[in-house]
Amino acid sequence: MTTLPMFPLGSVLFPYMPLQLRVFEERYLIMLARVLDSEPAEFGVVLIERGQEVGGGERRFSVGTVARVTQLEAPEGYLGLVVQGERRIEVTEWMPEDPHPLATVRELPDLTWDDVLLPRREQAEQVVRRTLSLASEFADQEWSPDVELSHDPTAAAWQLAAIAPVGPLDQITLLRSDTMAALLDNIIDLTEAAAESLAW
Repeated sequence: MTTLPMFPLGSVLFPYMPLQLRVFEERYLIMLARVLDSEPAEFGVVLIERGQEVGGGERRFSVGTVARVTQLEAPEGYLGLVVQGERRIEVTEWMPEDPHPLATVRELPDLTWDDVLLPRREQAEQVVRRTLSLASEFADQEWSPDVELSHDPTAAAWQLAAIAPVGPLDQITLLRSDTMAALLDNIIDLTEAAAESLAW
């Protein structure tokens, strides 16, 4: 168990994935000043279940990801940063805000890769790329159907989870996967369901 400063967001951060943030709220500027004072510069990211990013009082999901600060800039009026998703965490208790959210968390086990899963990973990649291509006919997508994936199979599986064109609740299901096989199965099932809804 460890205590981490927390940043509830309207989006899910996955391991091995970057995320750009613009920080202007006073409580999170204070949090980042503290985070950047320590090494490594890390905080937890969880998805907001109900409420808004600004102002506090939101309800949050308990599963999230540790974010490590990799880039920082300070244009006028806000702080811009890029973070990298690291380890998955589960919140065991929310602490009193100080003045930003704080939580006691435990790390979730890393998912173990086995080469027997390679056909399933290839199937997941085909489904995700096909659905991204289909979705791009209806609206601009954050990720291109031909986006490059890592050569590391564990990183590539998490990247597929992140770029799959599914909603935040489905992304939480993916993040909660307790084995690599379950993660790949969930990517395939949820992305196929998203493709079916697009087809209608």
